[in-house]
Amino acid sequence: MSEKKKIGLIRVLTTQDQELLQLHGRMIESCFPSLSVESRCIADQDEGIHDEASHAKALPKVLALGRVFADENVDAVYISCAGDPGVRILQRELAVPVIGAGTATAHAAGAYGVPVGVLGITDDVPEEIAKVLGERIVGSLRPPQLHTTLDLFRPDAMDALAEAGRALKSKGAKLLLLACTGLATINAAPELRRRVGLPVLDPLRCAAACLWSALC
Repeated sequence: MSEKKKIGLIRVLTTQDQELLQLHGRMIESCFPSLSVESRCIADQDEGIHDEASHAKALPKVLALGRVFADENVDAVYISCAGDPGVRILQRELAVPVIGAGTATAHAAGAYGVPVGVLGITDDVPEEIAKVLGERIVGSLRPPQLHTTLDLFRPDAMDALAEAGRALKSKGAKLLLLACTGLATINAAPELRRRVGLPVLDPLRCAAACLWSALC
C-alpha cells in the first residue's frame, strides 16, 4: 500500500472549534483516502474573508502559513478559500503544488462549457474565478442577509441561497459555482441541486479532486 500524500490545508476562518477546523480536511480524506490532511487556521480572522479589507488582512498570514507547511515537507498546500489569497505568490515561491479553491472550481466549471452562475458571500465574483471564466459568467449573487461565512449557519441561509440560485437560473445559468468554501462546510451543494435543478460545483471537492490528480 502506497504512502498517503500529505496536504497542508489553510483555513482562513479563525476558530478554536477543532471539529470545525478539521472538517474540510476530513471531507477531503473521505473523498480521496490516499490524501492525509493537516489543517490549520490563520489568526485574527473571526469572520474569515468576505471583502477586500479582510482579504488584504489575511494575505500575509496565509503566505506565512503556506511557507511553514512547505518547510514541514508537505506534498501540497491547499488554501481553503474561493478568493485564493496568496495562491499565485506561493505557486511562484514553493516547490510543491499550491491549490486554491476558487481557481480549481472555476476550471471545473469551464470544463462544462455552459453559462455559469456564481453564488457566494461577496458582492463581486472573486478575481481568480472571473479571470478563468470571463464572459461565461452570466451572473453573480450574494443573498442580502449573508455577509460572512458565519452567516451561512443562520436558519434561513439555505432558503436564501436557493432563492438566489433560482434567480441565477432565470438569468440563463446552466451551472452554479459556489464561491465560498463555507458553503462546503454546510454541505450546500446537494440541497441546491435538488432545489434549483442545476449542477452545483462544491469548491472543496473541486480542489480535492485537483490535489488528488496532481499527487496520486
